Amino acid sequence: MRFVLSTVGTSILTNLIDRGNPTEGTWFGTLRDSANFKQEELTDETEIVINTLAERALEKLNENSTATNRRISAELNGIYGIYGDRLPTDSQDQHYLICTDTAQGQMTGDLIKDFLESQGFTVGVVTPSQLSTQDPESFTTGTKELIRWLENNVPRRESGYHVIFNLVGGFKSLQGYMNTFGAFYADEVIYIFESPTADLIKIPRLPIQINTAIIESHLIKFALMDTGKLYSTEEIEGIPETLLEFVQENGMTFAGLSAWGGLIWQRTKSDLLSGKLLQFPRLEYKRSFIDGYEDLNSQQRTDLQETLAKIATALEDTGGDTTQLNQRVSGLNFKPLANFDNIFTFRIARGIRVSCSEVDNGLRLHRYGPRNAVNRNPN
Repeated sequence: MRFVLSTVGTSILTNLIDRGNPTEGTWFGTLRDSANFKQEELTDETEIVINTLAERALEKLNENSTATNRRISAELNGIYGIYGDRLPTDSQDQHYLICTDTAQGQMTGDLIKDFLESQGFTVGVVTPSQLSTQDPESFTTGTKELIRWLENNVPRRESGYHVIFNLVGGFKSLQGYMNTFGAFYADEVIYIFESPTADLIKIPRLPIQINTAIIESHLIKFALMDTGKLYSTEEIEGIPETLLEFVQENGMTFAGLSAWGGLIWQRTKSDLLSGKLLQFPRLEYKRSFIDGYEDLNSQQRTDLQETLAKIATALEDTGGDTTQLNQRVSGLNFKPLANFDNIFTFRIARGIRVSCSEVDNGLRLHRYGPRNAVNRNPN
């Protein structure tokens, strides 16, 4: 089975502009200038252009001509290439379309999704928030969210899926990033250059080994930066700048994880967080909690420490204010435990809780375990 990830651009719109029609002479510029606009930002004239071209694309797709579809859509050109020009029937392959968070991105993604579904494929559209080429900040935010999606959704090699990154379509800036991401997640990356009938160019997965020494020496900082914490430039000395993104706040420079830093962290965190219990800021551990941690498997340790990192960052950002934990940490469900004085619980996973008590500007963690067991004996 294949797991096919396709970057989506606007070729299915721009390729259907009638360049010989004087009234459409400005349409390419209209699409270019509005490429990063959300739906509510479009002018009436621009919306008419996009809708007209989308209707034209739908008519062409409904003809179900392989040659036409490959000509008008770079994304479909790549997908047809994967299947040797003949789309299979009753395929178990999964397709995902990576679209920009823009009006044109949603329109083109929906057109291709609907066509592929009409051919019997299972198709999902992935639109990372703020992913666009409007400015570096939006693009970086979008690529960070995309990395998290890749980590959580791309099948591992042992799953039996053959993972393909179809980068024939999409914006050049996104293709560049996806080519690097493909080195970590894809079994092969494909391109088709120039002619719509050109042969597929396949780039196989290369063996990549990440040197984790830098991350291990700054492990708590990486775990906290993954939750959004920023550090002053003095605090992150020794971490390569390529792994960091710098921002200005109140005339000072702070650093968090860059898209590349996020990628490296996502690919290594399971191994690194499944080791020793980290001493996060504003958190204390009772012996009962430490002993319980030692009995956890690797996945349980990773899940627990990711949650602790989120809590630590929230407490750091609020000066230890536990009343803001639930609004800052999604799904935490931090609440007092009935019939116990200064005892609280919070959620790690379904049916799993940690008991704790408030201490000066932080929390002391007591026990980890099944909800009912923790509720009965939280100390």
